[in-house]
Order: sequence, then structure tokens, then C-alpha cells
Amino acid sequence: MKTIIITGAGSGLGKELAHLFSQKGYHLLLTGRTIEKLTTARDEIIAHGGRAAILPLDIQNADDVSKKVEEISHSYTICGLVNNAGVGHFGPFVEIDEQHMVEMINTNVLGTLLMTKAILPHLLKIPDGRIMNIISTAGLRGKVNEAVYAASKFAVRGFTESLQKEYEDHSIKINAVYMGGMDTSFWAHSDHIKDLSRFRTPREVAEIIMEQIDQDSIIIESKKS
Repeated sequence: MKTIIITGAGSGLGKELAHLFSQKGYHLLLTGRTIEKLTTARDEIIAHGGRAAILPLDIQNADDVSKKVEEISHSYTICGLVNNAGVGHFGPFVEIDEQHMVEMINTNVLGTLLMTKAILPHLLKIPDGRIMNIISTAGLRGKVNEAVYAASKFAVRGFTESLQKEYEDHSIKINAVYMGGMDTSFWAHSDHIKDLSRFRTPREVAEIIMEQIDQDSIIIESKKS
């Protein structure tokens, strides 16, 4: 069974990408922090005729990641990984507390590195493996009140571009996705964005990604055309 793993799949872009990959016949393993949201996403995919399951794991824990990936590799043919999980805390740099700094680096950077390291060897065994890193336009340019968030996203950009060069002679496809803000609950606990209505929905962004999925870099600005 050809399986794609999506982190942060319980809502937003991760959930929408899961639906679209499901429509292409893939089995989805959904990871995230909230079991209730993952359960809803799984049930929706199944209700639409797709195949999905929940994979509880802590992407910041190397032992948990390696153990869970090894376990599922005996039951599924892992053919793809979407590193979508991410957190953001915004405001003047001097006002960002250390806990929020650590959370952004550990989730956005370390989680991506650990998931990729565990899954990449399995992808190299098949002819059509894929890694998609959801980065954000904050990985293309610095932004006011996003210093640490941008730092984490620039790190993932460098990691992704390096992997693309390292595996350019292999059949594995590695995408870097740079999307602007979306109209999601990501901003629920922040006043950083005043007007969400100018943003694309997660479904719109997911559809653009799937249309451009053969490109190395996919850039989707936040403003609706």
C-alpha cells in the first residue's frame, strides 16, 4: 500500500493536502498534536472513499520518530513525506520569550530534520519517492515581527535546497513550498494579522501545490488575485 505521511494533518493545509493526495489513490498516515482533529480528518477521508490512519508520534523526539517509522515500514510502502507541522509566535524580537523560541526551532526545524532522516532511507528504495517541505514565504525574506519564525523557516529552506542538490541524481522528488499566510486558525492567538479575508484558504493553496507538484520550488503569495 503506497503511503504518504503528513505532519500537522489535523487541520489547515495539512488536512487539505491529505484529502487531495487521497483522491490520487494514496493511503495517508496523519500525524499531529490533537487526536480529535486527526480523527476527524481521517474519518472525512474515509467517508470520501479514501484510506487513512492516524500515526501518533512526537516529531521532536528522535527515538519516537525512528521507532514509529520502523514499525509502519513493515506494514506500508512509504512513498512520501509532507513536513507540514509548524508553529509561529510573532512580535518584536526582544519580546519573544525563550520558550516560544525553542518551540519554533524544535517544531519547525528539528521536527522536519528528524522526520526526513527517518523516512528518507525508505524513499530511496522506491522509484517515485517524494518529500515536500512546507516552508512559508518567511523562508524567502525577512518580515517585521517574525524574526525567530523566519529564522526557523530559512533553516528549513537551506536544508531543503541542500537535499535537492545531494539527491539530484536520484529519482526522489523534493519540493520546497513557500506559501504566504492562509485564512486558518494559525492566527487565532495572535493579532499579528489584522485582515484574514485577503488570504487564500488552505484548500486553494493545496490545489495550487498539487498543480505545481513537479516543480522544485513552489511559491504562492498570500494575496488573492
